[in-house]
Amino acid sequence: MARMHTKKKGKSASRKPLMENAKDESGIPKEQVEELIVSYAKQGMDPALIGEKLKREHKVMYIKQVTGKRMLQILKEKGLVGQIPSDMLQLMKKAVGIRAHLNSNKKDVHARIRLGRVESKIWRLTKYYLNQGRLPRGWRYDPQTAELLIRGKA
Repeated sequence: MARMHTKKKGKSASRKPLMENAKDESGIPKEQVEELIVSYAKQGMDPALIGEKLKREHKVMYIKQVTGKRMLQILKEKGLVGQIPSDMLQLMKKAVGIRAHLNSNKKDVHARIRLGRVESKIWRLTKYYLNQGRLPRGWRYDPQTAELLIRGKA
């Protein structure tokens, strides 16, 4: 798939090792990995930060290879997944920050363009998550409600 806001094509990325070739360097049992995920989620960490912390501190490279489930499946089972997906929340936080910047710097054209790109990504994700059923039917992105939502979380 091509890049979203450039004329370049996507670049190839590294591939995950096959399940039988992957080494589990952590030596941590799967129950303990699940407990770590749940405890970090209860502390308010995003799934991306949880995965990063598990890689750095506990040497768990691939959660699915250790536990047999993805991180979001574990969080759903424990009831720790929010109503809005975390990647969309991060984009909304970015859009709220850009809007705050534009309120004080009205002539910043580059920020206005960047805001359009970020909101375009949000709308695109909204369509995807509505089709997947991860957002409630009729949910729409609105900058004012996004600001209230983000300010309430921070």
